[in-house]
Amino acid sequence: MLYYLFNYLDTLDFPGAGMFQYISFRAGLVFIFSLLIATLFGRRVIDFLQKKQIGEVVRDLGLEGQMSKKGTPTMGGVIIILAILVPVLLLARLDNIYIILMLITTVWLGLIGFLDDYIKVFRKNKDGLKGKFKIIGQVGLGCIVGLTLYLSPDAVIRENVGKTTNQNTQIETVHYAQQDVKSTKTTIPFFKNNNLDYADAFNWLGEHKQTAGWILFVLITIFIVTAVSNGANLTDGLDGLATGTSAVQVVALGILAYVSGNVNYSGFLNIMYIPGAGELLVFAAAFIGATIGFLWYNSFPAQVFMGDTGSLTIGGIIAVFAIAIHKELLIPILCGVFLIENLSVIMQTTYFKYSKKRYGEGKRVFKMSPLHHHFQKPGDGSIAARIQHPKIPVPESKIVVRFWIVGIILAALTIITLKMR
Repeated sequence: MLYYLFNYLDTLDFPGAGMFQYISFRAGLVFIFSLLIATLFGRRVIDFLQKKQIGEVVRDLGLEGQMSKKGTPTMGGVIIILAILVPVLLLARLDNIYIILMLITTVWLGLIGFLDDYIKVFRKNKDGLKGKFKIIGQVGLGCIVGLTLYLSPDAVIRENVGKTTNQNTQIETVHYAQQDVKSTKTTIPFFKNNNLDYADAFNWLGEHKQTAGWILFVLITIFIVTAVSNGANLTDGLDGLATGTSAVQVVALGILAYVSGNVNYSGFLNIMYIPGAGELLVFAAAFIGATIGFLWYNSFPAQVFMGDTGSLTIGGIIAVFAIAIHKELLIPILCGVFLIENLSVIMQTTYFKYSKKRYGEGKRVFKMSPLHHHFQKPGDGSIAARIQHPKIPVPESKIVVRFWIVGIILAALTIITLKMR
């Protein structure tokens, strides 16, 4: 909203109003604004949650320091959501299709997570919203995102079709297609010609291959939104773990969005140019400010938990963000922490059922899943118990910081994949 106001003032030669045309300037303002909302408004939300006795219900699973979390206010994801939405609505271009998608994602998954927390806290149902309804919501969002990117005339790319090298100066010049086009192409890491077209899998369909490519793209979008939002939900088990990890991931995504939306930077990196994608830097800045501000209260020992209201939302935001800038195939690297958490649960459940059926007694791969709890729990007879001394659980704060470090390494690797080909 303020963007349009200052844009109008700029036409009247109002001093300084032209600064709002710069994405980097607005991103800086949004970061500060969201950080202040999360820290200042966050305290009021926590006090309200404590007054209403909206606390975490904790089961004793034998984890180090677990029972001390009992009664800690939950549903704090509301802080993150508000700290994202308010600055973005004020300072972003609301006619940008990518910003619209991110706003829809934030509200959509925020409502699903809020409903889940509400059932757990107020109706005293520890299972919360039934899993099938969560999946329906995630699939619905995936359909909205995929079909919007398919149907919207503003969601286009300009493909990098080749490059030439000046023999005298050795300077490379990237050549782009003459016009923006709708495309099912995405960036694939570690390959020299790093544009992968989903439609190529359907060459045998002839003139219908592009339609089939879009159908595949929508299905992949649904899968990614579901997987990443659930991965973030599983990662939210220790104080500050999901918050810090997701902030690092969105720093990387913000950089990728900015270079993809700038024809000069995308030309330098020899990647597809995505008109309008640079505006996503404003949203990324809001997300980073909101999560860092929330971390003020969520770091060990946590004064508030984000609950599903926050974890489902941040996971969905990361997924849709990556899809919007055609970098979804980088998610296994960027969101490696979420991926490992997901896989640890799948491995644990699958092996337990298999061993119980075969040997009559269920056995475990990890001492506990998701993976972060494995390091928190004293050793037992699980296969992976030898990874650490069985009598000495790792302190929670150390587990969190080490996962952050892994996340930083993966984020850096994600960015440099643009040149590692």
